[in-house]
Amino acid sequence: MVPPPESRPSRRAVLSWAIYDWANSSFATTVMAGFFPIFFKDYWSEGHEPTESTFWLGLSVSTASLIVASVAPFLGAMADRTGRKKRSLAFFAGVGILATGGLFFVGQGNWPAAAALYVMGMIGFLCSLIFYDSLIVSVSDRNTVDMVSSRGYGLGYLGGGLLFLFNVAAVLRPEVFGFSGVEAAVRWAFVSVALWWAVFSIPLLAFVPEPPGGTKMSLARSAREGFTQVIRTFREIRKVKVVFIFLLAYWFYIDGVDTVITMAVDYGKSIGFGTTDLIIALLLVQFVGFQFAYLTGFIAQRWGTKRTLLVCLAVYVVVTVVGSNLDLQPYRIFGIELSKFYAVAVLVATVQGGTQALSRAFYSRLIPREKAAEFFGFYNMLGKFATIIGPVLMGTVGRLTGNPRMGIQSVALLFVVGALILWRVDDARPSEATRQ
Repeated sequence: MVPPPESRPSRRAVLSWAIYDWANSSFATTVMAGFFPIFFKDYWSEGHEPTESTFWLGLSVSTASLIVASVAPFLGAMADRTGRKKRSLAFFAGVGILATGGLFFVGQGNWPAAAALYVMGMIGFLCSLIFYDSLIVSVSDRNTVDMVSSRGYGLGYLGGGLLFLFNVAAVLRPEVFGFSGVEAAVRWAFVSVALWWAVFSIPLLAFVPEPPGGTKMSLARSAREGFTQVIRTFREIRKVKVVFIFLLAYWFYIDGVDTVITMAVDYGKSIGFGTTDLIIALLLVQFVGFQFAYLTGFIAQRWGTKRTLLVCLAVYVVVTVVGSNLDLQPYRIFGIELSKFYAVAVLVATVQGGTQALSRAFYSRLIPREKAAEFFGFYNMLGKFATIIGPVLMGTVGRLTGNPRMGIQSVALLFVVGALILWRVDDARPSEATRQ
């Protein structure tokens, strides 16, 4: 049923919500996917064996993911009980912003400090998303949630990509931007992310309405009641079949999505592609992904969200097959040599944002609106556990077979299993939870 006009969110609220994706995606692109892994190995871990720095970097990522996965349901439940979603988002965004800016001050060779700040930055980034995702119910309804969610991811790709492009240019030509060298350009790139994230978080905090409900209570009491609510929510999820099946499907296929995101650069290096090719591929994902995140939202309105998601997962299976058969021989198009890694990047970009956006939109339809933060706590928890398990699967298979190409092929299993389970989700009606 379409809500009356006066209950529909304003365009300013919708845009303000979506702009937070523009804000925090700078951390995902410039820091997580781009410069931190390279700078950690070449600058902060100088003098250490490459395998040792890789180990500590991987441990840092796993530590942050485990912490967030463990606390996500409790944070969501506490926010629902107290009605402090925006305040909670601001707190964790602040933690991430300060930690990211702090990387500027970490000296060469001080990898423990860099790793600690990176863990703090990831915790702030990932925890803020719990409350950001839950606020989607304040700016959308059942008829508009696909487009609103896709708008957020689209702006995220564009905003994160623009800042990443600027920082890449500064690193490649530091003298043009007034930097003394590459090291200075990378350190200032971390500062630029902190500023970008902070400034573009303001519209959400100012113009997105806080969902009604919640009572004032102490932190200790909200934690106790939050824990009790988490247990109750888990029981509710088990009882509501449609939500439970979707979360199971999501756990498998988002595992594959996150593995492709986090391990793409490492895989490219393992089979011999150069750093420049990999950075250009990351830029392609951002700017091509921006277009397709919006396009996927339009397609979902016509085909249906579940059907569109299944198509996206099929494309991911193709990505793993094509990626496992890449060679270093470039394509020649109009006399220009182009890395084959670019083709895989474009293929990923066509479905990456759409898969994430439609999953969030699909889930938001299945859950009770008044418990959105709590249910999104479980949603984000599953995503964070997937970040831990997926790369381990790929690395283990690659190590056992001695072939990284077999490792990337194993990721296809996650998409296939996820798609088969998703097929069983009944999306023809809202879940029973939404009527409670």
